[in-house]
Amino acid sequence: MAEVIRMPKMSDTMEEGVIAAWNVKVGDKVSSGDILAEVETDKATMDMESYEDGTILHIGVEKGDAVPINAIMAVIGEPGEDFQALLDAEAGGAATEAPAETPAAEEAAPAAPAAEAIDTSGINAELVKMPLLSDTMTEGVIHTWLMKVGDTVKSGDMLAEIETDKATMELEAYDEGILLYIGVKEGEAVPVNSVIAVIGEKGADYETLLKAEEAANAAPAPKAEAPKAAAAPAAKAEAPKAAAPAKAAAPKTTSTGRILASPLAKRLAEEKGIDIGTVSGSGEGGRIIKVDIDNYVAPAAPAPAAAGSSAAFGVESSEELPLSPMRKAIARGFSGEIPSPEFYVTMEICMDKIMEARKEMNEYSPVKISFNDLVIKACALALTQHPNVNSSWRGDHIKQNNHVHVAMAVAVPDGLLMPVVRFANALPLSALAAATKELGAKAKNKQLQPADWEGNTFTVSNLGMFGVDSFTSIINNRNNESCILAVGGIKETVTVKNGEFYATNIMKVTLTCDHRVVDGAGGAAFLVTVKELLENPTKMLV
Repeated sequence: MAEVIRMPKMSDTMEEGVIAAWNVKVGDKVSSGDILAEVETDKATMDMESYEDGTILHIGVEKGDAVPINAIMAVIGEPGEDFQALLDAEAGGAATEAPAETPAAEEAAPAAPAAEAIDTSGINAELVKMPLLSDTMTEGVIHTWLMKVGDTVKSGDMLAEIETDKATMELEAYDEGILLYIGVKEGEAVPVNSVIAVIGEKGADYETLLKAEEAANAAPAPKAEAPKAAAAPAAKAEAPKAAAPAKAAAPKTTSTGRILASPLAKRLAEEKGIDIGTVSGSGEGGRIIKVDIDNYVAPAAPAPAAAGSSAAFGVESSEELPLSPMRKAIARGFSGEIPSPEFYVTMEICMDKIMEARKEMNEYSPVKISFNDLVIKACALALTQHPNVNSSWRGDHIKQNNHVHVAMAVAVPDGLLMPVVRFANALPLSALAAATKELGAKAKNKQLQPADWEGNTFTVSNLGMFGVDSFTSIINNRNNESCILAVGGIKETVTVKNGEFYATNIMKVTLTCDHRVVDGAGGAAFLVTVKELLENPTKMLV
């Protein structure tokens, strides 16, 4: 039975989404989990995932179109299936009834699951489902329940802490009532969009609601459930999006003077002895949430404040560059062979001067500056001179960024995280060092929020501390970048100059480039600039 695909709510402030790119076309077969399109919201460009198996029967909006939340974007079903009735019903305001009345629908469902659908219209309760909290998340683990069955819940209260593949985040309630049911124990993993709790009026028949949900998942879903299935995961997923420390605002109060803060934030502030009135709130409307308490720094501590204020060093902007005939030819030459046509450029850098300069810098810097900080800074400055490297492939154009956000690879027990140092080219070295240490600690403690890992325009991956001389990195095609730099360790070696041998310190770096965006000469020119900056560190200070 055909299913409509609607524009999901991907952020708490989102009212519409713009189709940045379609990854499928009419006639393509898709499976649950496939990426249908890239949707640009007011906060980010995100992948829209399919929750159905079938064939793309209809695409109703073009690339670049703005689509209101819950509006139909496409239809998925069986090849040759008549889906026009779904679109007609939507236009007539009766989308939930039309499918059952069309002859095609009746022939396709002889078992009549829709006719036996459980009536839940009189039940004043709402299901709480596992939200989609990151673009790579497939399931979440209930880390801690912050409420118990029987508790009164208000919109904005924190129900639970959820551990994803990238961070531990708070699950916020969007409905008011009594917590009637908890279906998942602490420590259990639950697939995205699975029911984890029920909130409603006291005495509501939530068991019938659960049976109806189970029946809907076991059989082709009635059309009445389509909007909820498409919008619910994303609508409840983005509460952490607003938790970016860089956008923190002064704590907001109600008309009675009560400070707006989540119950969890109040409890943590009390446990840590923090005056909640001095905490800046980064939640919706300036409300103080858990991440604000976790990242709270007393006003007297300057280094973390510098990291948190990096957004003041620039404004994010980019421009779309049309593809030249040569760039199109290069892209066509690699079409269908590999996800992105990569090539590698390796260069040796003498680190003698930067090693001496670092010692002197650390005598004055309030935060210890690492070699990785210096590499990030050199790359950030080089990106401003080579904007083609600070770009990404977008299918029919190249997106060239005017801002510089450098991601740094951080190894964690479960894999690899990529927190982003924003406006790295404009940050003073001490502020950059403070930012990398703060982000690294948050990554290792699984405290990163979506705003901490989104929006990078370039990535530095350093394995030098593990004794690695050189290696190559892989470009993540989901990231907004065309190059990644692999950094090896600094190795003392013997070389020759003017016929004489002498000891020197060498570091090897390898740049991986997307050939559709960057050519060999362009990649080499970028590395030459990085080499000049690191071999002449005073150039980074002027």
